[in-house]
Amino acid sequence: MSEPVDLNVDGFTRLRINFGYDGTDFYGWSKQPELRTIQGAFLEALTLIFGESDIDFSLRVAGRTDAGVHALHQVAHFDLTDTQLARLGRETIDDIAYKLNRLLPDDLRVASVTVAPPGFDARFGAINRRYRYRLADNLAFKSPLETRFTLDVAGTLDIAAMNEAGQHLIGLHDFASFCKPREGSTTIRELQEITVTRTEGQVVEIEIQADAFCHNMVRSIVGALLAVGQGRATPGKVKELLEKANREGSYKVVSPHGLTLLRIGYPADDQLAAQAEKAQNLRSLDEN
Repeated sequence: MSEPVDLNVDGFTRLRINFGYDGTDFYGWSKQPELRTIQGAFLEALTLIFGESDIDFSLRVAGRTDAGVHALHQVAHFDLTDTQLARLGRETIDDIAYKLNRLLPDDLRVASVTVAPPGFDARFGAINRRYRYRLADNLAFKSPLETRFTLDVAGTLDIAAMNEAGQHLIGLHDFASFCKPREGSTTIRELQEITVTRTEGQVVEIEIQADAFCHNMVRSIVGALLAVGQGRATPGKVKELLEKANREGSYKVVSPHGLTLLRIGYPADDQLAAQAEKAQNLRSLDEN
């Protein structure tokens, strides 16, 4: 049975897309002239299905990943007019995912397309994002099937020290030491969880969850933890770096190919609009 369609965004129907991708051959999310991007691929497919859109279907993603970064569970939304929806003919909302997958490249796959609840905004409605970074040190089995998603590193990593260093980053902080600054944006974020573990194949996996991430934040944090794991830094040095709140003395930002977006979290439907409004306010370290 198909989903009922409710107009809920100023005369548009807002749809939610759940999707994933191998980011190796994409130049990130944002459309760029003559470059292969995830947003660009979606816009081409949506235009073929629904016709031209002067506003790019208001397509917005939960987290704009950089070139080479992957995603298992990414979320976006787009808006359609009645006229655009009518182009489905006898097909339904349930058929859009199938139609998109027939048009999109094999390294970009849609899991589902559904009508978004009132107040839903893929970016501003999210309450957390979770990423995983994979490192293969001297103990790890270097699978040829995982080389596109795993960074090879020298030595044997001390994951106990890496976990200790990561705990210094938990909480609400100014992460200016771990971010590439952008004009008009804040580097204050709440890091909710960070763990460093080994898989059965001895690959080191770092999982990081925060309410949001600023530019290069995850890869900068991994770079600092890698320095600790290799004995080039101490957990205390990572704490000092955080407290400095500037990029001076920061550790190398690691390659994007070892990074995967695992999931996006959202509040209950009746809290979506309030969360979207809250997320657009400028943050401070005094917030509760």
